[in-house]
Amino acid sequence: MSTGERHEDSSLDISINLLPLKWPRETFNSMVRNFKIPDSWDARYPDEGQTAVDAPARYNTLVSYFFSAGNFRLPVTMFFLERITNFTSLKCTLLGWFEFMHCSQGFYSFVQRASAKKILWRPPKSFHDWKPKFFFMKTGMIPMKMTFRGKKDVATETIQTPFSEAWYQDLKDIPSIMLPEKALVGAGRSLFWRMEREDKPVYMEDDKVVSLYVIAFEREGGSMATIPKRADEELWYLQIVK
Repeated sequence: MSTGERHEDSSLDISINLLPLKWPRETFNSMVRNFKIPDSWDARYPDEGQTAVDAPARYNTLVSYFFSAGNFRLPVTMFFLERITNFTSLKCTLLGWFEFMHCSQGFYSFVQRASAKKILWRPPKSFHDWKPKFFFMKTGMIPMKMTFRGKKDVATETIQTPFSEAWYQDLKDIPSIMLPEKALVGAGRSLFWRMEREDKPVYMEDDKVVSLYVIAFEREGGSMATIPKRADEELWYLQIVK
């Protein structure tokens, strides 16, 4: 979400009901250090009483839980954002039978339909205190426009749950897991790998190196390890930064 110019009526209406800033500056400073946010990105702690729609011109509003609970990392590329956009569109289409989109104070979420089959048997926990934990950052770090939208943008739901369809009856619920930081290291989305390290992370199964992406799944008999980089290979940190 972003409200750098505050010219949209929906943003002005929503700002009345938004929760004001409520998290310690020390916690904000710790987040900036832990996620290695450079000074040049100008992450700003808001002023007392400001809300999420009070970002200065040419600044985005971000929330700390994007990073700590959502595995979001910066810098971000257009390729990554396009993938996220396509995934979200597909998810909205497929979940129409199971959940409906809900908007509260400008924030969107999916709510399960009362009569629909559950598709997650271990749903992620809700974070009820995330909205006041926001901060501002230069728009250039996210190469697309982020607009704070209002309730007018939620379309009326008309999709009927397909109870009689054979494929619907055969659906099985699946777990929902949060990727560990080591998975983000392997995917090149984490800056936690120290710059000077001469080794790189690998996943081992039966003494063989296996693709790092497999650690996103529940597997037995494997473990994370490190191996020395080749003489002609860049430091893993530099590969991640690229």
